[in-house]
Amino acid sequence: MTTVTAPHRLWRNTRYLTWLVSDTSKGLAASLFGFAIPLLALIVTNDPAQAGIIGGAGMVARLLMTLAGGVLADRHRRIALMLLGSLIGIVLAGGFTLLALGDAMTFGSLLVIDVLLAARSGLFDVAGESAIKEIVPDDAMGRAQAANQGRDAALQLAGGPLGGLLLGVGGWLVGVVMTLCHAIAALTAWMLGRQVRRAGMIDTGAGDVAEPSTAVEPGVAVKPNAWAELREGFGWLLSRPDLGGVLLITTVINLGFNATITTIIYALQQDGYSELLIGTLSASIGAVMLVGAVCAPLLVPRIKAGVLTIAGLTVVSIGAIALSMVTDPWAIAVVLGASVLLIPALNAGMMGYFMVATPSHLLGRANSAAGVLGMGAMPLAPLIAGFGLAWIGREWTILICAALCLISVVLAVSNRALRALPVESGWAAHAKQYERV
Repeated sequence: MTTVTAPHRLWRNTRYLTWLVSDTSKGLAASLFGFAIPLLALIVTNDPAQAGIIGGAGMVARLLMTLAGGVLADRHRRIALMLLGSLIGIVLAGGFTLLALGDAMTFGSLLVIDVLLAARSGLFDVAGESAIKEIVPDDAMGRAQAANQGRDAALQLAGGPLGGLLLGVGGWLVGVVMTLCHAIAALTAWMLGRQVRRAGMIDTGAGDVAEPSTAVEPGVAVKPNAWAELREGFGWLLSRPDLGGVLLITTVINLGFNATITTIIYALQQDGYSELLIGTLSASIGAVMLVGAVCAPLLVPRIKAGVLTIAGLTVVSIGAIALSMVTDPWAIAVVLGASVLLIPALNAGMMGYFMVATPSHLLGRANSAAGVLGMGAMPLAPLIAGFGLAWIGREWTILICAALCLISVVLAVSNRALRALPVESGWAAHAKQYERV
C-alpha cells in the first residue's frame, strides 16, 4: 500500500511565518529608503547626474559587501546574522533621522548614508535569504518563493505611496519608520532563533563550510580562507549549466529594466510632479505584481520554469519599448503594470529552483555569487538614467534600455539549459543530474 504524503502547508509553519515577518520588516525599510534617496538627492542637488552618482555608489557598495556576506552566511549562524544586521540597521536608520532633523542633507551626507545602508544590506541580507532553506522543505520551496514574491509586491504597493506621504512631511519621518521596521526585524529574528533551538534544529552556517581540497598535515588547524571560499562558491555556480548560464541574462535584463524605471522617476521629478504622485506610480507596479504573485503558485507547479522565464522577459521588453512613447503618468502606470505581470512567477520559478539545487553549505556563497554576477551591472542603471537624461533626453535613454531588454530575450531563447528547466515537482530530480559524482 502506497502512503501519500500531504503537501507541506506553509501557513502552518510558524518558523517560516516568523522569518517572513522579519524579512518583510527589513524589506519595508529598504523600500522606503530606496524610494526616498533618489528623490532627496534630486531635491538637494537638482541634478540628475549627481543623483545617479549617489545611487550608483550605493549599488557598488552593496555588490562588494555581498561577496563578504556570502562567506559570513556559510561560516556563521545565519539567523544570528539576521539579528545583527537588523541591529546595525537600527543605528544607521537612526543616524539618517538625525541628519534629516538637523537639516544636514547634502550631496556628501546622502552619499555616505546611502553607501553605509547599502553595505549593511550586502553583508547581512544573504544570511536571511539562505536561512529559508532550513525552514522550508524542497517540495514547498516554489510556493514559498511565490509567497515571498507576493510580499515583495505588497511592499512595492505600500512603499511608494507611504514613502511619498512620509517624504511630504520630511525626510526625518522616513528615518523614524525605517528605524521602527529594523526594530521589528530584530525582534522577530531573535524569536526565530528561539523557535529553531526549541525545535532541535541547527542554525546552519557555522562549521558547515566545505573546505577546498588541499593537503593538510594531521592535527594542523586550517585557517579560514575567504578568497578560497569565494572561489568555491563562484566555481560551483559557474560549473552548473542549469544555473550559471542564466546569469548573463539576469544581468542584462536587470540593467535594462531598472535603468528604464529610474529614467522615468528622474524625468517625472524634473518635470515637477509631486513625490506622492511618483509614489503612487510605484504602487501601481506593486498592485499588478501582487496580482501576478497570487497567480504564481498556480503557474509554477504547472508551467516549466524556463517557459515562464522567457515569457516574462518578452513582456518586460515590449513594455520598455512602449514606455519610450508615453509621458502621461497614468499611461506610464498602465504600461509599467502590464510589463511586470509575469515577473513574480518568473522570480518564483528561478529562485525556487536555485534554492533546491544549491547544497546548504554553499548556499550563502552561491547566493552572493549569483547576486554579484546577476546584479553586477546594476550600478550603471542610475548613471544611465542620470547622464542619459542630461545628454540625450528621456526617449532615447529609454530606447537604449529597451534594447538591453531585447538582448536578454535573445539570450534566453538561445539558452538550452534555461529552456529545459521543469515545473516545481521536477526541480529536485532535474538538479540531481548536474551534481558532481
